[in-house]
Amino acid sequence: MIHDSYTIRPLPPSWPFEARTPLHPLGCRLNLDLPGLGGGWRVCTHGGMVPTGDPVPLPGVFGRGGISRVGDLVLRPYRRGGFLRHFNERTYRSHLRFAAEHAVHRALWESGFPTVEPLGYAWRPCGLGVEGVLFTRMTEGEAWPRRWELSSARAADLRRAIASLCEWCLWSPDLNATNVLFPPQGGALILDWDRAHFEPEGSDLWPRYHKRLERSLRRLGAPADVFEAIGSASRP
Repeated sequence: MIHDSYTIRPLPPSWPFEARTPLHPLGCRLNLDLPGLGGGWRVCTHGGMVPTGDPVPLPGVFGRGGISRVGDLVLRPYRRGGFLRHFNERTYRSHLRFAAEHAVHRALWESGFPTVEPLGYAWRPCGLGVEGVLFTRMTEGEAWPRRWELSSARAADLRRAIASLCEWCLWSPDLNATNVLFPPQGGALILDWDRAHFEPEGSDLWPRYHKRLERSLRRLGAPADVFEAIGSASRP
């Protein structure tokens, strides 16, 4: 068994969600094949599970390509964005970036936060560094830009989730509309914790989150009532 090499801050006293059953410890297996991705992977998953079966591409999902489903698992290869992707699309310095994302994601899931279930990650040598894959549990739902309609209940759920991140001083630089998933049964799930990190105690993150989300909505052409639904830049 292994442990994530990332320190998780204790939850704030005002945490609004009910804790889930803790996940099994991570177990690592070496030099394995991953469906559709070839061999040579070090696979680190809860209880040592290994994805097997035929990969099915997930059409219509937002991301940088290569996202597939194997059974009830989703495999999301790490891909760089921005200008850097033209020079280095998939190579990272070490696997610690993947381990850090998983540690934060796991802490959020176990704390009851509305997100998909994390299942682990994998990595293998690539060039002068490594490449990685994130594993999550398949969850039915629609990405926010696929259905801009936002009920007052879902809007409240989304604001509550973001406010809780602010209380924990957890900053997620990839929070945008494409990383908000609406399950059929209601609620709002937030995805993608790459580069998420804890800011100093007392940091006022709400204006930063609000600005980040508004910029995403403008870029995606969201209607005016969506901006009203997420509230003001002042702390809720």
